[in-house]
Amino acid sequence: MSAHHKNTFINKILIKFYRFLSKEDCVAKRTYLYDFVQLTQEIKPGDVLLIESHTRIGNIIRLISESTWTHAALYIGRIDDITAPGLHELVQKHIKNFSSDQLIIESLLGEGTRVSCIDEYKSEHIRILRPSFLLPEDREKVIASAIHRIGKNYSLRHLFDLARFIFPWSIFPRRWRSSLFQHNMLQPTEDICSSMIADVFQSVNYPILPLITKDKTGYALIHRNPRLYTPSDFDLSPFFDVIKYPILPLSEGQTYRDLPWKKQLISDDIAIVPLQGGSE
Repeated sequence: MSAHHKNTFINKILIKFYRFLSKEDCVAKRTYLYDFVQLTQEIKPGDVLLIESHTRIGNIIRLISESTWTHAALYIGRIDDITAPGLHELVQKHIKNFSSDQLIIESLLGEGTRVSCIDEYKSEHIRILRPSFLLPEDREKVIASAIHRIGKNYSLRHLFDLARFIFPWSIFPRRWRSSLFQHNMLQPTEDICSSMIADVFQSVNYPILPLITKDKTGYALIHRNPRLYTPSDFDLSPFFDVIKYPILPLSEGQTYRDLPWKKQLISDDIAIVPLQGGSE
């Protein structure tokens, strides 16, 4: 088999594998109590979106990272917010026929690092994390760094590593279970979603979950390898604030006591049933 035919055959296998992993599993989604419209009104450039997807690859990442969050993206604002020379044009050519002008940069399996619109995730569970200590000039650098990554491949080794997690856990040594995010560290031409975002923040020395050491001279911080990061690490970081927009916001002067409770009913996550012996 010639090298050309061999590469074509491998690419076909990879595409089929990618499509398999990208399909949603037939599982019931939870009801998410957040207001997507308010989220889109309040989100700021530089915010990190954590997403709970229900694809097969999402379920694998959830199992490996032991977290709800399976994907991360960086919000870069609207196209008119991007004014730096060259960056506006670079983004503009990637956003034809978008349903929204609110843009994110993300790394997706099979597609690499790309520009997307936030509306693509309006039916998913989303959490906003805000780097509250990030200086405005460094925010611009973070966004610029992410934009320059558009077009990079998603790590193919990462793709092969995912394959082995489809098989029963007992086949593999325990130490293999956490190796998914540790191969090909700092590969310059490839990204995975959380490592791409970690790298652009670390490029301006913004901390996520650094190693902190102490000696007689005081504390010192050491950057963690960006390829070791998973989406949940941004949730754990004390340097990112969790921003939530409940679907039933309280008006000024209201408290939780004013919420429209149906006290005679209770949900067991399968059905709504009468509350036995419930109080008035």
